[in-house]
Amino acid sequence: MLLTNLTAATLQGGYGLVADAAILIEDGRIAWVGRRADAPGGAATDCGGMLVTPGLVDCHTHLVYGGNRANEFEQRLTGVSYAEIARAGGGIAATVRATRNEPEAALVVSALRRLDCLLAEGVTTVEIKSGYGLDRDTEVKMLAVARKLGQARPVDVVTSYLGAHALPPEFRDNRAAYLDLVCDEVIPLVAGAKLADAVDAFCEGIAFSVDETRRVFAAAKAHGLPVKLHAEQLSNLGGAKLAASFKALSADHIEYLDQDGVDAMAAAGTVAVLLPGAFYYLREKQLPPLAALRQARVPVAIATDLNPGSSPVHSLLATMNMACVLFGLTPEEALMGVTANAARALGLRDRGQIAPGMKADLALWAAERPGDLAYPLGLNPLRAVIRNGELARGSLS
Repeated sequence: MLLTNLTAATLQGGYGLVADAAILIEDGRIAWVGRRADAPGGAATDCGGMLVTPGLVDCHTHLVYGGNRANEFEQRLTGVSYAEIARAGGGIAATVRATRNEPEAALVVSALRRLDCLLAEGVTTVEIKSGYGLDRDTEVKMLAVARKLGQARPVDVVTSYLGAHALPPEFRDNRAAYLDLVCDEVIPLVAGAKLADAVDAFCEGIAFSVDETRRVFAAAKAHGLPVKLHAEQLSNLGGAKLAASFKALSADHIEYLDQDGVDAMAAAGTVAVLLPGAFYYLREKQLPPLAALRQARVPVAIATDLNPGSSPVHSLLATMNMACVLFGLTPEEALMGVTANAARALGLRDRGQIAPGMKADLALWAAERPGDLAYPLGLNPLRAVIRNGELARGSLS
């Protein structure tokens, strides 16, 4: 496949723009990219001047779950606190009950509806976490559903086991026993069955301590799984620094990250994943330390954090806009954050840029410049998606 008459944002060294570009695809990979005048010979497809970017990567979602928490959204807006909702059986506990009770087939159907929203905006790779089962069987069920989504749709699904998301009610008085379950039973199971590609945890005062997280990470490492971490969202416990000591793929949220954490992430090559959707829905005030991350050259990714409670955001394009407006990213940083840096946050070095040897996952847009993707809110200019070198959505002309 030879595509011509494109404006290519290669995402090599920033936008990496190539005007009047051509892209040669062979065997599902990009074989050549450059000016159309220099393109190899052969039959070409004229793309009518469209903008082409790498396929988008949503590197942090919780899109497999049961139930609905719209009622809690209304309650919070009428003055009921999250703590009050949780004491009444709401919050994560409500989603855990619903997810445990939902049959696998029903979870597939509801998750596909959410996934389709992301695919309609050019997402070709998505990460999906468990963490709403908090027992062995439901966590395995969630990860199995995530795998099935990748078989049902033209998208690569990367999975993360998030057993250390919250303490389930049946272990309220025995934290150590729950960690035994996570570390000694479920991690070996999901690693051996290849249901999980990584292990995640929530290191926070309302979740798990640094020492507890360290135990989870040690178990993951013992079974050959890389780690990621929800860190420094509500306070600074030093979770990101711990994650960096395990060479974590990413530390996510990080609004309360300090300079020691920034420096540790920079030294370890750990990606900072910013989640403006949760910041928006929770009406937070503490901004992530973007200037310090830039100064230390920590790669910054952004993601929807799609979940039923704190970020029911089904649009990665809207997330790009929020990252610019709320956090001060440039449109260039936002696009890097959903392509090259998002792929890196998943440990994937074969996508996220348009370059020879890269996976031929491409999104084509009715847009003049790459900054147009982060600028509007509610506009979707996607015209086509190529995945593994084949047309998966839309039209190239």
